[in-house]
Parts: sequence; C-alpha cells; structure tokens
Amino acid sequence: MKLLRFDETEGCTTEDLSTVRSSLSPIADSLEAGTAAGDCVQLAPGRRSAGAENRISTDGSRKASPKLRLLLVEDNPSDVELVLLALRKDGFDVSSDVVQTVEEFTLRIQANRFDVILADYNLPQWRGMEALEILRCEHLDVPLIVVTGYLGEEKAVECIKQGATDCVLKDHLLTRLPVSVRRALEERRLRELRRQSERELAHKAAELARSNEELEQFAYVASHDLQEPLRMIANYTQLLGERYLGKLDEQADKYIRYSVDGAVRMQALIQDLLRLSRVGKAEINPRTTECRALVEQAVKNLQAAVEESGAVVNGNGLPVVMADPSQLTQVFQNLIANAIKFHGAETPVIQIDSEKRDHEWVLTVSDNGIGIPTESWQDIFVIFRRLHTRSEYAGNGIGLSICKKIIERHGGKIWIEAQAMPGCCFKFTLPTAPSPGVEA
Repeated sequence: MKLLRFDETEGCTTEDLSTVRSSLSPIADSLEAGTAAGDCVQLAPGRRSAGAENRISTDGSRKASPKLRLLLVEDNPSDVELVLLALRKDGFDVSSDVVQTVEEFTLRIQANRFDVILADYNLPQWRGMEALEILRCEHLDVPLIVVTGYLGEEKAVECIKQGATDCVLKDHLLTRLPVSVRRALEERRLRELRRQSERELAHKAAELARSNEELEQFAYVASHDLQEPLRMIANYTQLLGERYLGKLDEQADKYIRYSVDGAVRMQALIQDLLRLSRVGKAEINPRTTECRALVEQAVKNLQAAVEESGAVVNGNGLPVVMADPSQLTQVFQNLIANAIKFHGAETPVIQIDSEKRDHEWVLTVSDNGIGIPTESWQDIFVIFRRLHTRSEYAGNGIGLSICKKIIERHGGKIWIEAQAMPGCCFKFTLPTAPSPGVEA
C-alpha cells in the first residue's frame, strides 16, 4: 500500500514554490508574488515552535490559523503540493494524508477523522466521486470537494447533485479553493447543529410523551380509585339531607344543601375525568367509516334533547373516512349536544358539511346558537374550562376536551372559525378512506 503524507510547513517561501514551478509556473509565480509582498512570514526557520499556529499578517498582528485535517485523493505530487500551498497561503494550519486507491481511502477514513476531502475527478484506478458512496456506507459526514484540471458544466452539476460540496478547477486554486473549503466547513458545522437540535427535539418529544402517558395513567387511577369513597360521601350526605332537612335550624339546612351539591358536583367531575382518561387509554381501531351513519347514531343518542328543543340536524354529502366509529360518534354527539344546549331564542339548527383537501376531509359542524366570543376560542378545548356559570348552563366543560383528544389521536386537528351568521362553526380534519383494493 502506497501512502503519501505531507506535513505542515512553516510558511509560504520561495523554496517551497520551486518544487512545483516546472509544471505549474503561472500559478507558482502568483504564489511567489504573494510571498514577496509579505503575506506569509516564516516564524521559525528549520523548526516548529509551540505557537506556530499563530501567523503574522502584514500589519504585524497575530492571527490564529484554523487547523485543517485534509485527505487528498490525488496521484500527482505536484498537484498535492500546490493544494497545500494555496491553503496555507490563505491561513490554514494544514495536515494532510494522500491516497490513490479505493482500499487506501477506505482504510484512512476508518482510522482517522478528516475535516475535508479533496478528490481528483479522474484517477488511473478509480474516480474520486466514488468516494461519496464509501462515505455513505461508513455513515460519515465529511465534505468532499472535486479538484480537477478540467470538468464540463454538466459533469460539475452532476457531481453536486451526487453530493459533492463543490468543484474547483486546478487553474483556480488560489482564488477558489480556500473559499470553497471554508464554505464546506461552515455547512458541515450547520448540519451538525441541525442534527443536534433534532436529537434534542426528539429527546424532549419522547420525554413529553412519557410524561403525558404517566399523567393519563395517574388521572385514570386517581379518578377510578376515588369513585368508591366519593360515592359513599355523596350517598350519606344525601341521606343526611333527607332525614334532617327542615328539622334543624336554617343555617344547618344551608350547610346540608352545600354538602349535597358539592358531593354531587365532585362525583360528576371525577366521572368526566375518568371519561377523558379512558379516551386516551382506549385503543383506536380506524376503518372505513360512513359519517352519515355516525351522525344518525349521535342524534339517536340525543333523542330526548332533540325532541325537547325541536332541534334540526342537517348533513350534506358526508364522506367516508378512516376513523374509529365509536370515538367519532362521540365527537359528533358532543358537538351536536353543545349546539342544542347553547341555543338562542330560535329553534336549534345544526348543519354538518364536508370538504376534501389533499389526503384529508375537513368536516364542519355549525349552528345558530349563542356563539363563543373570539377571545375565548383558545380556551374552549381546555379541560374543565367553562364560559358560563353552572346556574346558566349545566356541565363541567369536558365535552370539547374529549373531542380534541379523539381528533388528535386520529392524526387530525379541531378548531373554531368565524361565520357570517350567529352561532358556532367547528371544523376538524380526518384522513380519507383508502381506495378500494388498497389496504388501510
């Protein structure tokens, strides 16, 4: 195996340039001109100093040279030397390895970490662009810049499409190569920052999911275990009221009523909390579901309230969606029940429509009721959040929270929109049903 290694030099001197002048005289002359102008000064001729990475600029100030570990895929020693001189002239503190074959390249990237790879497009045994596939197989993110004597525009574009960071002609090394290397390093730094942010986001999402699962489990256990002692409190408080109400003084009667009302209300809250936690724990079994049948079932479940209020429920062109029928029925039932409960002076009219957008259906449930103030739109889906007192409207403010959880578990979202007529307009999305013959 033949490996060439080029260690750092102390600066750009005329002795260094003499090694490549015979084959690359025009570029070498420009490098020599830069040296004569004082752009690069040798710090300690003949030896390395501890502070060799600090270069002296023309104004006498010291500037830290960025360290660069370079891997060159190149078979021409003169081209290698020219690349190193161009980078060092621009201030890089370069150490480099040179390889010529696939085997050498693979061993080097497995054994060392490189900042940038410079690859000649055409080599006797392989093409430098083949290094990209090896890097992918090794799961390495190392910028690769194609350095070649000539490359047509179409081939250069193809190299970029395949994953090369840039293409630089050897005739333009002085002006293009340092800029291309710095850009490649910056792009890799930004990619690493993005990957780190994605890892942190994924970790936080996993932690949040775990926390939510634990919270749901706690709510289920707490609400379930509180049922029995709360039932005893409610029952005995009601018995106390039945036996002693009116037999004690007025103050005692008031206390008994407060106790009975509080126990009953707490029992209702615990039952609602248990309902919500069961929605989160229940397994979803999505299948092709006709929304019209679910709406009819929801209206049937609300038959007493519909007949009492004279409510009219209309559904136009309701679609077939992918959903759990029992849970989606609960969504329709809660929205229709709210429309009936919060109706105005007119007879409740509930309109259910649908619209297809890309791979999902948008369903709309609107009514002519009292409506919801715009400033409360963000609060209505919060558990136990009420906009009215219990003396005005019964309930604990759990229905829309259950709707939101069900829709989100189906991969959709639910929101409220303004409409021209008085009342509410709820919208939610659900995935479309697959075409016949396509497995869900």
